[in-house]
Amino acid sequence: MEAQHLKGTLLIAGQEAQGTQAAIQAINPATNEKMEPAYLGGTKEHVNQAAAAAWQAFDQYRQTDPETRASFLEAIADEILALGDTLVQRAVAESGLPQGRIEGERGRTMGQLRMFAGVVRAGKYLDVRIDPAMPERAPLPRNDLRLQYIPLGPVAVFGASNFPLAFSVAGGDTASALAAGCPVIVKAHSAHPGTAELIGRAITTAAEKTGMPAGVFSLIYGSGREVGSALVEHPSIKAVGFTGSRSGGVALMNIAAARKEPIPVYAEMSSINPVFLMPNKLATQAEAVGKGFVGSLVMGAGQFCTNPGLVVTLNGEGSDTFINTVASEVAQQGTQTMLTPGIYQAYCEGVDKLASNSGVELVGKGSDSDAPNQCQAHVFKTSAEAFLADTSMEDEVFGSTSLIIQCANLDEYKAVAEHLEGQLTATIQMTDEDVEAVRGLLPVLERKAGRILCNAYPTGVEVCHAMVHGGPFPATSDSRTTSVGSAAIDRFVRPVCYQDLPVALQPAAIQDANPLNVPQLLDGKVQ
Repeated sequence: MEAQHLKGTLLIAGQEAQGTQAAIQAINPATNEKMEPAYLGGTKEHVNQAAAAAWQAFDQYRQTDPETRASFLEAIADEILALGDTLVQRAVAESGLPQGRIEGERGRTMGQLRMFAGVVRAGKYLDVRIDPAMPERAPLPRNDLRLQYIPLGPVAVFGASNFPLAFSVAGGDTASALAAGCPVIVKAHSAHPGTAELIGRAITTAAEKTGMPAGVFSLIYGSGREVGSALVEHPSIKAVGFTGSRSGGVALMNIAAARKEPIPVYAEMSSINPVFLMPNKLATQAEAVGKGFVGSLVMGAGQFCTNPGLVVTLNGEGSDTFINTVASEVAQQGTQTMLTPGIYQAYCEGVDKLASNSGVELVGKGSDSDAPNQCQAHVFKTSAEAFLADTSMEDEVFGSTSLIIQCANLDEYKAVAEHLEGQLTATIQMTDEDVEAVRGLLPVLERKAGRILCNAYPTGVEVCHAMVHGGPFPATSDSRTTSVGSAAIDRFVRPVCYQDLPVALQPAAIQDANPLNVPQLLDGKVQ
């Protein structure tokens, strides 16, 4: 489909529908020009139609065999690839992101879908457990007990602003929910509606080609709160996936908690991703660490949820070298286009807030630009004492800005770590000589973060089986889960135990014959 032929319609259970509410129009952030077509927003009635179709499709879809469901996921990836340059060009225009970044994100999106196809085929996520009957056991016999995980039900997914492909219509939340056997209704992000339509049509085509029930997927637009609130409130929706602001995530959590049947909201929200520079690392490699830090800070204009927004250093010569290197490197950085005018405005407000704080000092900033929506990198510094006394310094600034905290001793490192809210990541820069110092800090970081990195920087999240992209609140709404990696499927399933169910009625995964050839825990032993 050529971009100029985008129709600007909602997609409900395989059918086009015309919105009636306020129009959404993408803005090219590099030029501030509005892009065609306009997308009229959906209504509560559109949500009702999509939710009814998803519920009607649920039992049929969740009972698809692993190969059929896996083939559907792979077909989505194939259809995305078939969009070719049309998708790439539209996503670049709507986001201001460079072509290489969008092409890489497209590859990640397809890779996630194909990874979850493998997860479905392997069946380990079903966590099958069988404790056979023991009728002769004394003093009491044991019933035949069998457990497997089943899908929760239709899932509402909210597209993210900063990843128009990998965290949006066919992103990780959608891929993992579909893999679990849950129909999905996506609320498109208003920043990239054309990209959303292209991907939505790819999913719809894949569903048709693989014989999925029509209600397995719907795509709805809405500029206000009506569509999002109606989705979370609808009784047919059984879980929510969200990537975005803390205020937005908390609002959805409150709506979900107030329902007659509360449901889980898996929200990935706010994180400043602290980096701890240990003493010997500072003493021996401060310049290299400073250069690496700035490279991570300015990547993608800092518009990553894992951007290093906080650096902890120990006062002394090494810290001075690090700070001077950072100041020099940041001064050489040009500006980059931010995703939307709104995100740019929020970034400027965050920078101004730090700059006006009497306890904060500017270390360096990048070059300026007269072009629209340009992110100018900033790095500030403060003392541990000032940071611990002022919680506003911990606020996330979404973009290429970071705050260096200068500590008098390692006790202040630990005090800063204890002070922090939950984080997606915590990074340790260290040498072998720093092992004992890190040993005392590590337990605190384990309590604070979902991923702990050593001698790296947090930007860049590998899509694999061991990845955790989660953490304690406010990094996410549920620290037990991840939104990236194969374990993301666990968010959308729940356990069911079958007691003394006749073989003829047993789901295939829990049968002794194991026709699906999935892993089974039989009487406590892995088969």
